Formats: sequence, structure tokens, C-alpha cells
Amino acid sequence: MRTIEGFAMNAVWEEIVDVKNETSTSQSGMTGAESLLLGLKRSGIDYIFANAGTDFPPIIEAFVSLSEDAVPEPITVPHETASVAMAHGYYLVTGKPQATMVHVNVGLANSVMGVINAASDNIPVVVLSGRTPITESGRRGARVTPIQYGQEMYDQSSMVSDVTKFHYEMRYPEQGDLLAGRATTLAMSEPGGPVYVSLPREPLMETVPASAARPASPQAVSSRAYPDPEAIRIAADWLSGARAPLVICQRSNPDGSAAREILQLAEEFAIPVVEPFTVRNVMPSTHPMFLGYDVKAPLAEADVVLVVDSAIPWMESLHHPGEGTRVIHLGPDPQFQRMPIRGFRSDLSIIGDPAASVAVLAEAMRPLLGDVAERRNLIAGRSRQRLERAASLAAAGCEDPMTAEWMSHCLSEAMDERAVVFSELGIVPDMMKVTGANRIFNNPHSGGLGWGLPAALGAQLADRDRLCIACVGDGSYMFSNPVACHQIAEALQLPVLTIVKNNGIWNAVRRSVVRSYPEGAAVKANRMPLVSLEPAPDYTNIAAASRAYTERVEHGQDLPAALERAIDVIRREKRQAMLELKIAVSDDR
Repeated sequence: MRTIEGFAMNAVWEEIVDVKNETSTSQSGMTGAESLLLGLKRSGIDYIFANAGTDFPPIIEAFVSLSEDAVPEPITVPHETASVAMAHGYYLVTGKPQATMVHVNVGLANSVMGVINAASDNIPVVVLSGRTPITESGRRGARVTPIQYGQEMYDQSSMVSDVTKFHYEMRYPEQGDLLAGRATTLAMSEPGGPVYVSLPREPLMETVPASAARPASPQAVSSRAYPDPEAIRIAADWLSGARAPLVICQRSNPDGSAAREILQLAEEFAIPVVEPFTVRNVMPSTHPMFLGYDVKAPLAEADVVLVVDSAIPWMESLHHPGEGTRVIHLGPDPQFQRMPIRGFRSDLSIIGDPAASVAVLAEAMRPLLGDVAERRNLIAGRSRQRLERAASLAAAGCEDPMTAEWMSHCLSEAMDERAVVFSELGIVPDMMKVTGANRIFNNPHSGGLGWGLPAALGAQLADRDRLCIACVGDGSYMFSNPVACHQIAEALQLPVLTIVKNNGIWNAVRRSVVRSYPEGAAVKANRMPLVSLEPAPDYTNIAAASRAYTERVEHGQDLPAALERAIDVIRREKRQAMLELKIAVSDDR
């Protein structure tokens, strides 16, 4: 049986006792809460990242009453923003969806930013929250505290309905198993995304009627979508006949199959690949067909562009394809329907699983393949030049303070082939050398800050022996609720490496002002308003409060040795480590 030590907040504990007494004298059948937890486990949910409140007594009672092998493992998360990000990071390295549960409307409010991030990145997360009791008296679970009046809403689901694939309120105890299966199936079916179920106390506490006490029917996740053969034929004809074809991509799937197919296409047909605004790296950094992360020059030269599952392939206000360029968009949702305004040119839009579709496209192109040796040599030469420029730029930043380019280079050198880095306004991908896909995870385009550190914790939970790194700006670190995150790392023995880039400023905001008003008053002022983070707290002390190994590094030449020491602690002691780095303010990064 599972103990309840991790849940002993006074208000919650008092209600657990009340529920146990009431249950033992009046009910003996399965409750709605038990049905829900059993259904989540049957649907493949292994963890529930939870921040408990007074709506949790039936859930906690169900955890203790049921066999721990039959239900997901509850993970206590002291802040809601961390709970969704942990599920997000777990999925990125495993491909397995997980669940979160938060306290009624106030807990849901704290988690909304994480749900927005998950929606932006098509991450399947089952988001659960309590809902204040509907009834005032006469039913099990009815209101017993003043707070349950203050937390009532007309439409609690409206807080997340715009960014979830599915939202529903549980109404009867027998719906628990069914809702768990349906929510998970919809979350995992492409295009993936978060789903939401609100849980009033009444159906959680009530007993499933004997007439309905049977498991819900299994619901299979939708199969992979294969592309229209005629559309593939047209795309193959365009790409094979192109003088300067180009592939644009931004993410691979968790198993890396999409990346492998893109790599094969690039190698076989000598097609350059670029990853603008990457969220999950696709190409090996040093591959001769990889042109990096800046789309401007490759896009200007291209006559046929294949955009693979990329929400934002370029910025229309800065650069776009030439008038005669043909553009093919391919993916589970090539229109990205959740975006109200998205006007990127598309001459051919193909619905299909990225890995399967690129493989079929390559097959269709093989009979049409001509001589691509000259193009292969040209692209390989440009790739070498890019790597040389990157090495020179990184080396020039080994100073006091060091540059983000030098930091990224050093971090890359310290990573082994399985290491992953979660970057939130952190690393410069062009300075990194990774050998395969899904090694660099950048914050989603939604920009909900505080994602990087808890996402790394979720990945570390999935594989405690993998080096998982969170590289975040000082502002992003504050947003992550670092006290909560470092407590989670210690409580769960997750030996994550946290790197904080301390430049004392909201540099993304400052750069935006500079670019918008290059000759403006704010640029010329001695102190730009609303961007300074000075005086900076001692970030190392925040981590040290949870017994992390910490160091502060100011000169770039000291960083390689500091990384080696931190990683040694992680390997030997299985303990979290944190480095605070003094980083130069840059107009580019």
C-alpha cells in the first residue's frame, strides 16, 4: 500500500480523515476517483505530476486504497508551472504522455502557461484539475469550507479551452475510466496536444453503480496518416527538377524517425537542410548537407522548398521565398489550424506523418534522380565554411565576461552522445556539435518562460543515467520557480545540471527595443526602463538550499573545468549541480 507522507498539508489531511471515516461506514464499492486512476494507468499514464489542494481527498484516498502497480505514480510538485513542463520534458525523450493534476481554478491558472507551451509544441499532456464542489449539501463531496464558494466559476474549462484538443467536466463516477481513456487517446492522436478534464468532488467520491462497474472499452490511438499519392507525385517531380531545392524543418518526433528520413533524403538527393527557429534539433551538427539555423540566404536561393512540420519556417517581415519559388508544406497539420494568422506561401499542402511521408517522397524521387554531384560539393563546402565561422566566433568569446557562443561551444564539448540540453534563451545552436536528433530542445514558440528547468527534470525522471541539462537565462530561471524545481530535484534524486546565464538583464526585451527603435530615446538613454534584473540575487544559494553542487564562473577559460567538476558530481554522487555564468550582453543572442 502507498503511504501518504508526501501529501500531508494540514487542510488536505483533515479532509482525508473525514473521507476515510465516511467511506468506511457507508460505501464499499469503487469510487469515481479509483475508476479514474485505474483508467489512466490502463491508458499508459505512468506518472501524475500533482500539486494538491482541498479537492484532492478522494484522489489521495484512491492512491492509498489501490495497489500502487495499478495506478500512476503520484509525484508531488510544489508549483503548477513545473508540473506541466515536467510532463512536457518526459514526453520529448520517451514519446509517452503523462498527466498533471492541480487544485481547482487557482491551480489551473498557474498551470495555464505550461498548457499553452504544450499546445504550441503539440505535446500530449493529460491535464486534470479539481473543481469546487457543485452542491452545498446533501451529497457526498458537498461544500464544507468557505473557499469552495470563492473558487466557483461559471466555466472553469474556459481557462484552457482555447489551447486544448478536448475539455470536459466529469459528471458521474462511472465516467472516470472512460474519460481517462478518451482524453489520452485524443491527446496522442495527431496532431498531438494537451487535453483537459475537470473533476468535481461529488463524482470522484461517489460509488460507481453496480450496473456500470465494468472497464471502459479500449480506444486505440489513431494510426499514422499516409500522404495522398498524387500530391507526393507532384512534390517528387518538383523537387527532382529543382536547381536549388531546400528542406526546412524545426523538430523531430521523439523516436527520431522523422529526422532519420530527412537525413536520408538530404544525403541521397544532395538537398540542403536548414532549421530556423528550431524547437527539437533534427540534423547532426556537422553533416555536410546541413546549413545551420539561419534561413535567410538558403531561402533566397531556393527554387523549391519542402517545409516539414514547421509552424514558422521564416519571418514574412524579414525574408520570404522568391516569386517563382514553389513551396510544399508537409505534416500532420500542414495548415497549423490552431494559429489564427499564418500566411506562409504554400503551393502544395500534404497531410501525413512526417517520417512516413518523407520516406514515400524519397521513394517517388529515386526514378527521377539526376546528377547531383556538383550541388553536393557546393553544399558541403558551404557547410564547412559555416562550421569554421562558428568555431572562430566561439573562440573569440573566451573572455571575462564570456559570450553565449563560447558557453555553447564548451557545453557541447562536455556532452556525451546521449546527453540532452533544454535551452530557454540559453544556448546558441550554431555553436553546438551534436551527433543526432533530439539532443537540443528549445523553448516552444509560445514563449511561456520557466519551461526549461522543469522540462529537464521531467527528462531526467525518464532516464536517471542520462545527462540532462537545463541552460536558461537569468530571467527564465526566476520564472521557473527555482526553489520548487531544486526541491523536486532533491526529493526525487534527479541529478540534473542547471546552467544560469547571468547577464543581469531581460536581453530579449532590450534587443526588441533596439531593433524596433534603433535611433530611439530608449537606446540613447543611460538606463533603459523595464529591462534590468539588477541587483541580481545569488542564484547559487537558491540551488545550494536544496544541497546542489554549485559554482560561479566569470571567465570563459574557467568554464570547461567547471563543467567537468559539475558533471563529475552528477555521475559519482547522483546529485544535482548548478553553474552560474557571467555572460556578456549581446545584440545578437
